[in-house]
Amino acid sequence: MKPATATSRRRQPTFSETYSAALAAYLADPSETALRQAYELGRDSMTRGTSLVELAIVHQEAFAALLRKSRARSPSDRLVPLAAEFLAEVLSPYDMAHRGFQDAVSALRRMNELLEEEIKRIAYAVHDEAGQILVAVHLALSNLQRRSSPQLHEDFQNVDQLLRQVESQLRQYSHELRPTILDDLGLVPAVRFLTGSVSKRAGLPIRVTADFEARLSPAAEIALYRILQEALTNAVKHSRASSVTVHFLNENNWLVCKVQDDGIGFDPSILHKPGRVGLGLVSMQERIHAVGGTFQMDTSSGRGACLIFRVPISLTEVNNVNSHSSRG
Repeated sequence: MKPATATSRRRQPTFSETYSAALAAYLADPSETALRQAYELGRDSMTRGTSLVELAIVHQEAFAALLRKSRARSPSDRLVPLAAEFLAEVLSPYDMAHRGFQDAVSALRRMNELLEEEIKRIAYAVHDEAGQILVAVHLALSNLQRRSSPQLHEDFQNVDQLLRQVESQLRQYSHELRPTILDDLGLVPAVRFLTGSVSKRAGLPIRVTADFEARLSPAAEIALYRILQEALTNAVKHSRASSVTVHFLNENNWLVCKVQDDGIGFDPSILHKPGRVGLGLVSMQERIHAVGGTFQMDTSSGRGACLIFRVPISLTEVNNVNSHSSRG
């Protein structure tokens, strides 16, 4: 039998033991070097996925044990502020990460606002500018028909009918890009309009039920509208569903929107696979987070999918929107 080496016999200290030793060193000598170790502990714990609650428990237990040992040598009123400084330094990586997340959310919200402005511009171009061109084409076609032989009149009528179909489709796409009903009446009526269009095009029954009809903030309404556009597109393209249900309800001042289909479902781990966008799930998640909401999935391969979106309802925002609508 080979003798055990010193390395194999040496037990690695636990995180709690490392924390306790670093805290003891700082309480004994509150130097910059000891404080830097607190920062490194914070980075390490964040990398490991340690929660703030877990970290607070480790700190409390370590400090309580050190207080019991040092009660006779050092007064606790000196140690408490030092321990607080140590904990603050341990938490500083979490604070910086949180600030970075808030900055990212703000940037994402601004980017979404810019995208919506561009979508508005495109919707206007499709509806008004393209519509004006089609009117001119209709007039030119009518003039040409009057100067043509009677044998060609049926052909002109067929072309005119095709142009009217193009005009109808452009108008439909314009409303889906940025429906005026969303601004005028709110989320639920706009979603009913959207699902009616999708259902007609795809031949897929889509039912909308709502226990909530109040207005949200404009940012929340457009975010949920875009999310539902993506969810319905997924259901049509990928789910092989025979029906879809969209349900709105109010749960403790949170608007909950559930999109349920009876299709083949999917593996929810696709959201976390590197290099995969996950059927638009990442963009849905980013949009809902940008307005302070949450997103969860209840799905597995072979048993359909239920996507659940939650957005906080601000009564101030709702009242402001409603009063504005009533004045208009």
